[in-house]
Amino acid sequence: MKLEVRNLSLALSEFILEIDLQVTSTRTAIFGPSGAGKTSFLETIAGLRPARCDLLRFDGVTFADRTSSLLVRQRRVGYVPQDDSLFPNFDVRGNLLYGQPAHSASSAFSFDHVIGFLRISSILNRNVRDLSRGERQRVTIGRALLSEPRLLLLDEPLTGLDDQLRKVILEQLRILPDEFNLPILYVTHDRDEAIALCHEAIVLERGRIIARGDSAEVLARR
Repeated sequence: MKLEVRNLSLALSEFILEIDLQVTSTRTAIFGPSGAGKTSFLETIAGLRPARCDLLRFDGVTFADRTSSLLVRQRRVGYVPQDDSLFPNFDVRGNLLYGQPAHSASSAFSFDHVIGFLRISSILNRNVRDLSRGERQRVTIGRALLSEPRLLLLDEPLTGLDDQLRKVILEQLRILPDEFNLPILYVTHDRDEAIALCHEAIVLERGRIIARGDSAEVLARR
């Protein structure tokens, strides 16, 4: 795992997001208060928000540079947004299969493996409008996994969950990177989540990196 971001610059409403870093940890938290630029940073990696940069590269694949930018689908980045963004006209199965490659050859990201891991086999035929918040979140994570990503971006995935459900999904997320051999970038403003899930933390404040390092050490002071 190697994510390179060189001189990324993005004008937001109240400040300019400026990122220059290299990430090699497979479990990295992007930590900071609401409005710090965390979501915008994830969106630039996913290709959902254009930004100026000298280089944005993941594991040798250049996502963007000064002259070009790969399309979202070419980046093979799974994205779980704050708003689950499920399609209301599809049932659960339809939502899960939406981003799956037509000719999947990956047993790690097979349909049966993903739904078994997330424990959602019993809801495949349900309308997404009838799902609980926790069920919707697991379906959204499943849809991202079935796209067979090289990198998974998670933006505050536990927001709005009750304590019991939060613990269940937190445990699934804790073992997910090893289960699928998949690095994650995890956006949160919750210190305990970041420490439980991630080896490294990058702290953002008003679009700037103000600290980074071992998650327990860096966030103990936050």
